[in-house]
Amino acid sequence: MPPVDFTQQLKEQTDIVRIIGDYVRLKKAGAQNWQGLCPFHQEKTASFSVHQTRQFYHCFGCGKSGDVFQFVKEIENVTFPESVRMVAQKMGIQLPKQQFSPQEAAEAQQRGALLEMHDRAAEWFQQQLHSPEGARAREYLSQQRGLDENTIKAFRIGYAPESGFHLRDRFIKNAQFNEEQLKLSGLFKWKDETGGVNALYPTFRNRVLFPIANEAGRIIAFTGRTLSNDDKSGPKYLNSPETPIYTKGRVLFNLDKAKDAIRKLDYAIVVEGNVDCITVYASGFQNVIATSGTAFSEVQVRLLGRFSKNIVVNFDPDNAGANATEKSLALLLEEEFNVRILTLDAGFDPDLYIRRRGKEAYAQALKASLPYTDYLIERARALFPQRTADAKVKAVNWLLPHIQRIPNRIKRDELAMDAAQKLGIDSTTLRQELKQAAVTRATRQVTAQAVGAITDSEKVLLRALAPGVPAEFFETQQHLREAMAHELLQEGLGTESLFTVLLANPEAQHVTDLPLEDDARRVLASVLMESSAGDDFNVELLRHSVMALRRMHLEREQRRLGAELSSAERQNDVAEMARLVRQKMKVSRELRDL
Repeated sequence: MPPVDFTQQLKEQTDIVRIIGDYVRLKKAGAQNWQGLCPFHQEKTASFSVHQTRQFYHCFGCGKSGDVFQFVKEIENVTFPESVRMVAQKMGIQLPKQQFSPQEAAEAQQRGALLEMHDRAAEWFQQQLHSPEGARAREYLSQQRGLDENTIKAFRIGYAPESGFHLRDRFIKNAQFNEEQLKLSGLFKWKDETGGVNALYPTFRNRVLFPIANEAGRIIAFTGRTLSNDDKSGPKYLNSPETPIYTKGRVLFNLDKAKDAIRKLDYAIVVEGNVDCITVYASGFQNVIATSGTAFSEVQVRLLGRFSKNIVVNFDPDNAGANATEKSLALLLEEEFNVRILTLDAGFDPDLYIRRRGKEAYAQALKASLPYTDYLIERARALFPQRTADAKVKAVNWLLPHIQRIPNRIKRDELAMDAAQKLGIDSTTLRQELKQAAVTRATRQVTAQAVGAITDSEKVLLRALAPGVPAEFFETQQHLREAMAHELLQEGLGTESLFTVLLANPEAQHVTDLPLEDDARRVLASVLMESSAGDDFNVELLRHSVMALRRMHLEREQRRLGAELSSAERQNDVAEMARLVRQKMKVSRELRDL
């Protein structure tokens, strides 16, 4: 075998079930397989499988497939070198100086530079906050927001002065970062792309800056709160643009600090704004995160679900907050979260509520939060307060989509019954409306017919030829390859294309290295996931499976010769008839010998 590099060695030492298990709740499904809900798409029935021996995962719903590095790369939104580094850290394995492809090395270097730039920028913004020019920002934080120095320091809050060219000049002077990195960072804008670095001007000016960190605690972006009141100051809150290290819909503010408390308490408090989050956290509720002013995205919901499925949503009580709550509920219910809704008094966001009424009052409000079912009914009654038939119809139409999203049938029926009683509607009528409005969600997966059409012998041989077998099985696998290639036992089978790829790629060390189309990869994954302990490498079972394929091959040849013999008889071709009879007799003898 060729020498393996560090990534290969790391993959062989890594327990893929342990790594993926940090992100997905996996359950044992056979001797070597584990199953769970796919983290890459919404689903109710587990179609995501992990093969522990062959070290790969495959989702039969969305088709995602790969090894442990590909999984971490996708779920963490990092480059390949970063995924290798993260896996090594999780496994406690020392990472040597690693040689990647030029493109991979360039991507990793670029991301590293952007992270370093944000860290340096945060330090500079913190310094500006304590400069004479930062007096107004300090007053805003202490007087208007009630944040003490320890909290400001813990969250690395800073200030971007009106003239932000100092930061640009600082980066240029030290020659730390090149022009492309400065433009990619999101910290600067430019009007003239041909003007070089001198044409760059700051994204944030005269704003209090709240750093946004990734799950590992590295700063990747900023939210800037303006201190100006004029029309030229721009929006009240300004976020960094999306960059190679920052995608707004993939980040939850304060998750890096809150994740341990969320796991320990087994629930999360979710607020809208960063300041709300900081105030709640500083008041002792350390299991709080923020969506940064918007409803949840699918990625954020799945990210949070890795830590707890219990959540209290505490968005602002205004219309925008109510709409964000409803949009968030849709995703949370589909992902089977246990949701409660905390609606504070009109005019109070979490920050103001705590500053005016205290943390004890907020703790009581948390305890009094409503189950999402009660919240939905009360929301429907508030939107359509009249007791007319028309208002009841509108209330039902508003509720139906929310009821449909509840995956549990018993909970759906309970909500329907409760809604019918409180809205003054016949429960039978509401259930009928719900039944008519139900939508069947179809998930794309391998059909039982597709895999069921493959014989047991084919499955045994596919598993034996697939990459990832134990070292002591290499010689047996090589003999099997030679037999299959010499006798062409795969010809005419529905799995011929799979066998062809497996036989043509003996150097492949993992299933993910095989050049397969999506449908073929899905079928092979299904076959591999079916295996039982020991069956893949049982020499006696292999011998019987090869004999079964030989028999199938000879039977197909017998049928072919029979068809050609009938054709020769119709044409009265005596010589051809004699040749075909001899061949058919030879095949018949071989079948009898088997």
